[in-house]
Amino acid sequence: MAKLIYASNMSLDGCTEDEHGAFDWAPPDDDVFAVITNVMRSAGTYLYGRRMYETLAVWETDPTLAARSDLTADYAGAWQAADKVVYSSTLTEPSTANTRIERHFDPSAVHDLKAAATRDLLIGGPNLAAQALAAGLVDELALFVWPVVLGGRNPALPTDARADLELIDEHRFSNGVVHLRYRLH
Repeated sequence: MAKLIYASNMSLDGCTEDEHGAFDWAPPDDDVFAVITNVMRSAGTYLYGRRMYETLAVWETDPTLAARSDLTADYAGAWQAADKVVYSSTLTEPSTANTRIERHFDPSAVHDLKAAATRDLLIGGPNLAAQALAAGLVDELALFVWPVVLGGRNPALPTDARADLELIDEHRFSNGVVHLRYRLH
């Protein structure tokens, strides 16, 4: 069975957004961006909520992003190659290829998707990930912890649940970002 990996950028105080809901506090340098791209490339399917999907869809809808550098072209290629499942009650049509809309998160359908997948799945966005964590579907966390205290909002990890973790890898970047990979027990 394929693994479901929750990948997230987070501040040292656990936030995914600043106090205004912005993500721009974590602009990756080339080394971090290359590792994020490798994490993205490792999966054949991405599971997103509407907001995360709309944020990342530009990697397909705005060709100028890929044209900036070999690194951005590599990321755009990885993002475009994956299938996307977007959970939204309001989105009517996807703006990207290889994308389908689901009206609600169904843990049994995600379990079946994992069982049938030949490659791992990534889940993005803390709210959707919290649902998958609560359902026992997440196998691994891939956290990029940034050296900033935001006092922001939208915690990367649920604050109302316990999870026992096993550290399987860690890497410290020269800009102070730490990539942590944990297996859930």
